[in-house]
Order: sequence, then C-alpha cells, then structure tokens
Amino acid sequence: MTSVWVAVGIGFVLGTVARLAMLRTDFRQYPSYPHGYVSHLALGLIAAFTGAVVVPALILEEFTAVTFLVLVAQQFREIRGLERKTLERMEETELVRRGAGYIEDIAKVFEARNYLTILTALAASSVALFFQRSAWDLGPVGALAAGTAAGLGIVLIGKRALDRQPLGRIAVVREGQVHFKETLLYVDDILIMEIGLAEGRDAYERYGRGVVIEPKDDNARATLANFGQRQAIAHDVSAILGVRKDVGTPEFTPLVRLDLDSGRAALAVVPIEPDIEPLLAVVRRVPVIEGARTRPLATRPGRQAAD
Repeated sequence: MTSVWVAVGIGFVLGTVARLAMLRTDFRQYPSYPHGYVSHLALGLIAAFTGAVVVPALILEEFTAVTFLVLVAQQFREIRGLERKTLERMEETELVRRGAGYIEDIAKVFEARNYLTILTALAASSVALFFQRSAWDLGPVGALAAGTAAGLGIVLIGKRALDRQPLGRIAVVREGQVHFKETLLYVDDILIMEIGLAEGRDAYERYGRGVVIEPKDDNARATLANFGQRQAIAHDVSAILGVRKDVGTPEFTPLVRLDLDSGRAALAVVPIEPDIEPLLAVVRRVPVIEGARTRPLATRPGRQAAD
C-alpha cells in the first residue's frame, strides 16, 4: 500500500507541476485575470489526480474507480466548449476582435493542456509503481526519482509538441511605408482601404505604422491567405501595443490585407505605442493558428503548381 501512495503522490505532484508550467498567459489571450487562473488550476488539479490514480486503481482491481475516472477524463472535452463560449462573450467587448479561428485555437490549446496533465501524472505514477514492484526495486526514493524523470520528460516533450509555431518562422516581417494615393491608404504597394475623412488621413500620416509580411514558401502563403490568421495578427497588435481607436471609428481598426499576386500581407495600424521594433516583434510572435495552417507543398499537385 505504501508503494501505491508513493506512486499516486508523485503522479499528482508532477501533473500539477505540468499544468502550472503550461498556465502561461499574456495580454494576447485568456486567461489574463485571477479568476481564469483559479478555474484552470482547479481543473489541472483534477486532471493530475485523475492521471495519478489510474494505474494504482487497476493494480488494486478497483474497476469501479477506473470507470469513474474515465468518465471524469471525458468531461475535459467540455473545456473546449467552455473556453469557446467565454471568449465569444468577451468578443463583444473587444475593439479589435480575435476572430472565430483564434478563439477555436485557444480553446483547443486549453483542452490539450489538460490531457497532457493527465498523461504526465499517469507516466510518473506508473514508472514509480513499476520500479517499486518489479525486480529492479529501487525503494521509495529511487521510485520517486524515476517517476519524476518520467513526468518531466513528458512535460518537456508535450510542451514542445503543443507550442504553436510563431509567424516569424514562416514569413519575413519588415516595416512597410504608410502613404496615401488620394484617399486610398497603402502600405508599400498593397492597398489597405479608403479613408474619406481628412482627420483620419492625417492621423495615419502622423502616427500610422505599416508592416509587410512576406511568406517564405507556398505553405506560408496559404496560411496568410486565411482570414482568421490575419485577424489574429490585428488583434495581437492592438492588444499589446494599443490602438488609437474608439467605438464609432472604424477607419482606425487595424487591417491586414493580401496582395493576391505575390501572396504578401500588409498591416496598417495607428498604435498608441508607435515604436516600430516592438510592433515587428509582436507580429513575429503571433501564433500560427491551427485552423489556418495549410501545407499545399506536402501534396504532389501543390508541388507541381509551385514549380
């Protein structure tokens, strides 16, 4: 029985550590407030305990408990729906919206992080229990060390697998020149929109900043063509650097437009913080959302079309 409690304990601790390591946030995404931390940490504790007791329950032939734990694990699928609904409600108060693609991507990430927590706790408890009950009996201390190593290994591998690719890896992000041709706003040679009011044109000329995003290959070009990906870029820029916009001023909504001939995208924004280097850094760190990730070069027709 002592070996079982050691295994459950190390699994629970490592699962909790895994969830804490993945509970990172910034001003781009939810959770960014204490209530969000509390709810996700509570779910992480449940996930850690669930993963930690599965193997010990099987060994002790507590099949009723295992069935209950499986049902608990299935409930974590509802986390995606919970996150989606929360973000959709928050969307109504955003001056620059995340977009449906970004919301779905964030919801998927939080669901996957809880599954990784369960897997970490399961691996740690299983390894600890194995090394106490097998011919290689290492004792409680050795079992704790082995379980800790297994749990940390799953955390490192899982974090690497779940980390979303930043935009800077698939595209070249550089400054673009904001200018007007009569009432038409351009970033370099890419048309953004028409601004009829002279006050709006003056604001763009004084404070406006432009960014050009050049895809490195046809995969990146297809990703930038996704409207959800471009909406995520505009939201992250406005959330981190601010935007000179209020309700009723649509001309100051940051837009990312596409050049259909070259596949380049251009962002025009009037940020509160006008420094160009932080702006470029923010765009480079925008995650490539899962729904926008496309790989035409992985197919034969796509490679033939790219030649």
